[in-house]
Amino acid sequence: MHKLERLLRPKSIAVFGGVQAAAVVAQSIKMGFAGEIWPVHPTKDEVAGRKAYRSVADLPGAPDAAFVGVNRHLTIEVVKALAERGAGGAVCFAAGFLETEAYDDDGERLQAELVAAAGEMPIIGPNCYGLINYADGALLWPDQHGGIRLEEGGKGVAIITQSSNIAINMTMQKRGLPIAFLMTAGNQAQTGLSEMALGLIEDDRVTSLGLHIEAFDSVAGFERLAARARELKKPIIAMKVGRSEQARQATVSHTASLAGSDAASGAFLRRLGIARVDSIPAFIEALKLLHITGPLPGYRLSSMSCSGGEASVMADSAEGRWVNFPVLTEKHRAHVKSTLGPLVAVANPLDYHTFIWNNEPAMTATFTAMVSGGFDLNMLVLDFPRPDRCSVTDWWATLRAFESALKTNEAHGAIVSSLPENLPEEYTAELMARGMVPLFGISEAMDAAGAAAFIGWAWAEPQAQPVDTSAAGAAGGGHVTPDEAEAKARLIKAGLPVPKGERAGNAVEAVISSMALGFPVALKALGVTHKSEVGAVRLNLKDAESVSTAAHDLLPLGTGLYVERMVRDGVAELIVGFTRDPMFGAVMTLGTGGVLVELLRDSVTLMLPATRDDIEAALRGLKLFPLLEGYRGRPKADVAAAIDAIAGIAGFVQKNAGEIEELDINPLIVCVEGKGAWIADALLVLGENKNV
Repeated sequence: MHKLERLLRPKSIAVFGGVQAAAVVAQSIKMGFAGEIWPVHPTKDEVAGRKAYRSVADLPGAPDAAFVGVNRHLTIEVVKALAERGAGGAVCFAAGFLETEAYDDDGERLQAELVAAAGEMPIIGPNCYGLINYADGALLWPDQHGGIRLEEGGKGVAIITQSSNIAINMTMQKRGLPIAFLMTAGNQAQTGLSEMALGLIEDDRVTSLGLHIEAFDSVAGFERLAARARELKKPIIAMKVGRSEQARQATVSHTASLAGSDAASGAFLRRLGIARVDSIPAFIEALKLLHITGPLPGYRLSSMSCSGGEASVMADSAEGRWVNFPVLTEKHRAHVKSTLGPLVAVANPLDYHTFIWNNEPAMTATFTAMVSGGFDLNMLVLDFPRPDRCSVTDWWATLRAFESALKTNEAHGAIVSSLPENLPEEYTAELMARGMVPLFGISEAMDAAGAAAFIGWAWAEPQAQPVDTSAAGAAGGGHVTPDEAEAKARLIKAGLPVPKGERAGNAVEAVISSMALGFPVALKALGVTHKSEVGAVRLNLKDAESVSTAAHDLLPLGTGLYVERMVRDGVAELIVGFTRDPMFGAVMTLGTGGVLVELLRDSVTLMLPATRDDIEAALRGLKLFPLLEGYRGRPKADVAAAIDAIAGIAGFVQKNAGEIEELDINPLIVCVEGKGAWIADALLVLGENKNV
């Protein structure tokens, strides 16, 4: 771990380079930085009005922070000199390092030399814009930005992004988000994203953290970050890009088509209690909500508007989300009804109509009654009129009424505009000062509420164990796929629930085996990866003649036959799969199984180790789960046995994590209560020359 205190909160700044360096000096002066600024230039006597020095050796002291805006070769020399002088850290602006390895053989070597030159001195980048500290007015930033300095004693959010352009765009937002720190990570040659984040959340002026992530620098680093964030009560929002899964390894199992790197990333963030959003607007709105309210204690929302259309849009916006608008109790509905006229239908979301518009006492009574329901977040849908053409006077009566209702009930509240442009930036600071979060856009508001509620739920749960990364790393060049008979023999040896079965070389052996096992049986062709796709399996064979006929049909398809006792009384089929992720190790996927697994795509991904509670929660999140509970009078499934089986399979994978590349259990047949859960098919992929 590198000590980032001096770099993040400097009292002196050294600046190296030409145009970009001059911009750094000018920006820091403009922002009112109270510390020393020391430009370094080989020929100029001053830069942006400040005395220039010729070299690191000529500086009055060891700078706390440095912006190094020279070419890549000179960057290494400057960084080495700064480290030897005892500087607190440096931002390396230059490109041309590891990010160019595809077309420049020098990039990787130069990045290694840069890290060696820095030694113990922390460096950010290279190939990055650097750092803006709006709390102290310190800018190690070579370009324009749209932010303002925090007021004395003020607080804001911290943002780290792996894109300098996205960082600039975020400073230009007109949504009222107060930013205390903004950083770009660049190549993360030495100091990774999680390490930067740990340095930022320690600042008392930071309320929450937003991360734009292209790749995780360290599993352990993110686990430390999440644990510290929980301790400090500083929630984290992440926008993880890469849904295209371009880095996914070539695989042969169904699980691989469901899992992929993005699913693993999502599972990792959920495990850490870091909320994930999928767009920049949702990222901004979620940070804003967390800045004001912190995590929400639950998912129950209320909504009020003076339009039935808006109420309907709000109701629809909750579909498919965890956040919801619960139906009002009869007592609560009657309380709200007593404040409104007889023509108003009371519901949640509430259309309070225009009967009480601009009647502040009446709106206060209605809002107070509605908010008294103990909701986790109360939303008031309110679009402001254009100030250049209309009057906004009447709108403030509505805001005062909502503010009063929130204070009376000690509740969280948000003003939600249906169109982002209909909530002027100049109103946002006052709204937040009054305890009302200005949220721009209905969809984004719901994303923000869901993120805040997720973090509240996650923090109420015990902290997860560290991820087992023992199987992390790139997959080997080749793989070995044992046939089903061998794969199941390994699973049986591990004590897992596998129906009795035997290998058969011909039709006669298949009949003999089936008679020994007892009818009905299943007969399969060995050496076929996806049997159902080529007709390589026959089920529920009830006599010797049907087994013989099926055996003759199947023998040409594979390398032999496998006879297995049929699993009876099945209620549902699951897929339990594992793939090796290069970052996270063995990753588990649970979902609806069977031949339609990839079409239905009803699955969830989990990190290992996974507890029984983790597995049960994952199962309950599947669309399939009502079937396991006895949907519409059907028999209930043996869920406890399914959880036992899944936990056992996960333990087998962990024990053999270094050898297993993939494992597909599809299906795991879950039978009626008391009849267990059975591994009906198994596809095992081992690394080349590896044996479980």
